[in-house]
Amino acid sequence: MTIGERIKERRKELGLTVDELAERLGKNRATIYRYESNDIEKLPTTVLEPLAKVLNVTPAYLMGWKTNDTPIKKIPYSEANCVRVPLIGRVAAGYNCHAEENISEYIMTDSDILKDGYQHFWLEVKGDSMEPELHEKDLVLVREQEVLDKECYAVVNVDAEDGLVKLVDIENTRITLSSVNPYYPPRVFEFEEMNRVKVIGPVIEVKRRF
Repeated sequence: MTIGERIKERRKELGLTVDELAERLGKNRATIYRYESNDIEKLPTTVLEPLAKVLNVTPAYLMGWKTNDTPIKKIPYSEANCVRVPLIGRVAAGYNCHAEENISEYIMTDSDILKDGYQHFWLEVKGDSMEPELHEKDLVLVREQEVLDKECYAVVNVDAEDGLVKLVDIENTRITLSSVNPYYPPRVFEFEEMNRVKVIGPVIEVKRRF
């Protein structure tokens, strides 16, 4: 399904006419028809975010990247839970991310979302490649797990780069790292190049810091 088909389908599910959707977005009906007919395939963030909000879906869903049955949970920043989980400064190849000098603070985290037998850490999002789904300075909770069961948001290392939050899709002979922001093209690693990518673990929760 294309982005235009998803927009049209969701508009109809909400019982909105083209004119009503156009009015809520401050656009004209011709523009909405262009969206739905895929005349404009790569929507800028300034359009994608308000469009997703009006349609009550995530930008990732409209872009066709929503593959998880359960979306990433977003909750306000809070210290009302009961388990201390470290907020680390960086994730780098050959570097102990749990080293004391790499821990800036500990964040109280709901123990129900932590999986027994795995280590977990919080990491601050840097840059705008995951906008508008993840904002700079958001905190992502990561379960250290090198094997991913399906396409999902995860932290990865590429070569000597620090850990990156990306939408990770692993196939037999290919790894694709995608950003939510359409201005950042996917990075594809095939065959031997797949060894350049190290999966640190999936993102299981997001905290928004203002």
